[in-house]
Amino acid sequence: MPGSDGNPVRLHDYYRSSAAYRVRIALNLKGIAFESVPVNLLAGEQRGLAFRAINPQGLVPLLEMDGMRIGQSLAIIDYLDARVPDPAFVPRDPAARARQLALALVVACDIHPINNVRVLRYLGGELGADEPAREAWIGHWVREGFAALEAMAAQDGAGTAARPYLGGAAPGIADICLVPQMYNARRFKVALDDFPLLVRIDAALAALPAFAAAHPDRFAPEG
Repeated sequence: MPGSDGNPVRLHDYYRSSAAYRVRIALNLKGIAFESVPVNLLAGEQRGLAFRAINPQGLVPLLEMDGMRIGQSLAIIDYLDARVPDPAFVPRDPAARARQLALALVVACDIHPINNVRVLRYLGGELGADEPAREAWIGHWVREGFAALEAMAAQDGAGTAARPYLGGAAPGIADICLVPQMYNARRFKVALDDFPLLVRIDAALAALPAFAAAHPDRFAPEG
């Protein structure tokens, strides 16, 4: 499915970026084929003049679609949901919509931003935090966010036969945010024993083709 301008959909992407991972999942769920354009965060390509010319914030993801350039993963996901209404990422009912967004924002606002590459680099460089201290930082904020998310999911009856996902019977925006954060937690060796509900939901989501096809292993650079 090309954009409305007839051009291919392009995602400026880093394979381990959880925000970019979210967008890959969302594109797959909407059935939108896309070209991944790698941006090496570790090499600092996102800070280069060429990339900042198309995204002044110097972050991934950046989506080129329908003649537009859209940054920020949740803005991209919202655009995709409006552009291709089915399957819906958020419910139409105002109360259910607010609940789904609250679940998603636990990850997107309270866990992810303070554990991303630029924050960890600042901790290590400007503040002199060594690797164990940075790992302790990551683990603290992941566990605090996941504890809240686990309790909220339990209140909603998620992870059951009738509601296997945070979104209920079908994956929603909260699920799109959860899976990349679970990947990051495992990558940084954060123990997940206290979050059995999230682990169960994540496993159910990982079995879905749209989620499996977005996994970082599929986008890792060769060699």
